[in-house]
Formats: sequence, structure tokens, C-alpha cells
Amino acid sequence: MSFKKLPLLKKLALKRNNKRGYQDYKLLRHLHTMPPVNLEFQSAENLHFKHSGNSGDVIYALPAMYAIAKNNPVNLFLNPNVDAGYGKNVYHPLGAVMLNAKVISMLKPLMEYQSRIKSCDTFTDQKVDVDLDLIRSYPLLGGLGNITRWYFYLFAVNADLSIPWLEAPDNLSYQDSIVIARSHRYRNPGIDFSFLKKYSNLVFLGLPEEYADIKKMLPSITHAPVNDFLEMASIIKSCKLFIGNQSFPFSIAEALKVKRVLEVCYYCPNVSVEGINGYDFCYQPQFEKIVERALEATSI
Repeated sequence: MSFKKLPLLKKLALKRNNKRGYQDYKLLRHLHTMPPVNLEFQSAENLHFKHSGNSGDVIYALPAMYAIAKNNPVNLFLNPNVDAGYGKNVYHPLGAVMLNAKVISMLKPLMEYQSRIKSCDTFTDQKVDVDLDLIRSYPLLGGLGNITRWYFYLFAVNADLSIPWLEAPDNLSYQDSIVIARSHRYRNPGIDFSFLKKYSNLVFLGLPEEYADIKKMLPSITHAPVNDFLEMASIIKSCKLFIGNQSFPFSIAEALKVKRVLEVCYYCPNVSVEGINGYDFCYQPQFEKIVERALEATSI
């Protein structure tokens, strides 16, 4: 669609009298400045992808990578120290960046375990065929929708998100455990985990400060520190139930399609549960009933 810049007075009038029309105008203005996305991949046999986003975003991007590469292996570059643009009022464990060298070193074993991924390395200006960071340049849904589908919108591909797209080894030490992960971001106010005290074998995955916080509600919960994210994925794959909010561990649970329960963030609902074994919740009574049913059922 063509774009015609409005004179200042007409733009101000549109902003005052037609808010939706003004939003559409800003969107068209933004789209007009965007470079075209290459949708014709010359060599799907050896494509190199770049991703600078958060760890969870990397997991959610895998279905698009596989769809673009078709039946061929994927080469992935992870780009550290890109400014996240969180702002001063948003807490994130990595501070102002989305990936750093330590997180890449923890992601690398998980990525290299995937049968579809040929290589995973740190980006240092290598040639790239598909820049997955373009989703942050194009105007999309922001805090809405499903992060995985954002890549579909941009690269004109699709995948069945009801089936697993991640692989991990088993860790039978956790087969009787309820595994919990809850970051400080993306919490739903009013949700209380203390009812889980009646269940045994509660295990927490996450940062020490997150563990200290949930231990106030669940004194008996134990912490499972991990050396890398392949180890984390093996714990999540093997547990009898995973409960998490919209943080990195849930992206693993969703990609593995384990029995999982998602705490939906009311102000940023951009993670979806698809396929068998998955529930999501916003309210306390429903949360408690879902956990009860999930532990009773062989499949939910």
C-alpha cells in the first residue's frame, strides 16, 4: 500500500478526531521505511540464521527456522550484547541486553543437541542468510499474540505448533517431581503458589533470588541449579508436571509439549499453550483446579 505523508495540521487533526485512523497512519509510515524481507532463500541446504533476542525467543523461533530450511540443517548465530530497550522500570537478569556470552554458552549445548541444528556459534559479523532480528524492526503485535507466530508473519512460513519442536535427554531423577519456574517479570497479581505445599517433590528452576522468593510460599521446595540449558531441558522433559510463567523455562516446556501449566501475564500475553498436555490460567481457583486435574490425568 502506498503511503502519503500528511501535512502537520492534517496529522494533528487526525490524531485528535480519529484515534484509530491515526494509529493506522503511524503504522503505514513505519512500514514505508522498512526494508523488504527476502522471502526467496537461494540455498535452503545451508542457511545461516542470526538471532539477538532473549533465550526464550530463540526457542520460539525454531519452528520458523525449520520451516524456512525445509528438510535441511540449520546453522545458528547468537548475537550478544544487543540493547533490549527495556527502559528503566523493567527488571531483567541480563540488565539492558537480551543475550550475553554466558547465556550463549548455556544455550549452545541445547541448540547443538537438536538433530535439525548443524551448528550454533556466537555471531561475529559472519555472512547471514536470514536475520531473525527483523521481527523487532517491523511493527507487529508487541505484547500480544504468540511469539512463535511473529516469525511466521514476517517470513511467510507456517508450522504445526501442537507437536514438539525441541529435543532433550531424559533425567529420571525428576520423574516424580513438580518443577516450578517463576521469574520476577510476567507475574499475574493475586496468584499464590502456597497451595502447592500439599504436594511433595517440589523443585525450582531459576535464579537464586527467584528461588529465595518462592521459598517464602513453599518452604520445602528445593532448588535445582543447572550448568547449561540442555540440563534444564532434561529436567523439564522428565518431570511429572511443569508450572511456569512467561519466562525462558516455559518456552522449553512448551517446545517439548510436556505436561505444563502457564501463568498468563495480563499485560503481555504473548505466549500461548498449544497441543496436548497444556493448560494456562489467570485466576487462583482455576490455577488450583488445573494442577489437581493435571496430576490426576495421564494426559490433559
